Amino acid sequence: MSRSPGRKQENHKISRELFVLTYGALVAQLCKDYEKDEDVNACLDRMGYSIGIRLIDDFLARSAVKKCRSYSETADMIAQVAFKIYLGVTPRVSCSSATGNEFSLILDKNPLVDFVEELPAERASLCYCNLLCGVIRGALEMVHLAAEVSFLQDRLKGDAVTEIGITFLRKPEDRKHRRN
Repeated sequence: MSRSPGRKQENHKISRELFVLTYGALVAQLCKDYEKDEDVNACLDRMGYSIGIRLIDDFLARSAVKKCRSYSETADMIAQVAFKIYLGVTPRVSCSSATGNEFSLILDKNPLVDFVEELPAERASLCYCNLLCGVIRGALEMVHLAAEVSFLQDRLKGDAVTEIGITFLRKPEDRKHRRN
């Protein structure tokens, strides 16, 4: 029996929608379990980190990418390949430092908030999609790139776009590989 070529894409769309709905229920439960938004944010980050350290193997197997040579290549890979594979969107990448170690991923559309209208007023400091920061941080750590990842802007909080900031914490190695 043969499968139609559109079937795989349809399954990914269903998986994304199921993830988005499940994620909303997860955040709602965490909000019930924790009084402070900071605790919910920390929990989402930890969960994302755990996902990221496991997801990197799947990403490397699926994408067959080569080693990135710079932080800008790494940021582009996250935006153009990883986000496309797992969330079906491609954020814009913006370098926000002269040293070339700070980048922003700007999402015009964030699929994790497809079914969210707005955050309740009493949850003003909740970072609803903080799981993404943890995923990125965990995946980068597994390829030996320490980074701080945080939300800089969020549409759920009235900003024009959703923006995730990535700051690589180590200087890129200047050593060139020698051939023997």
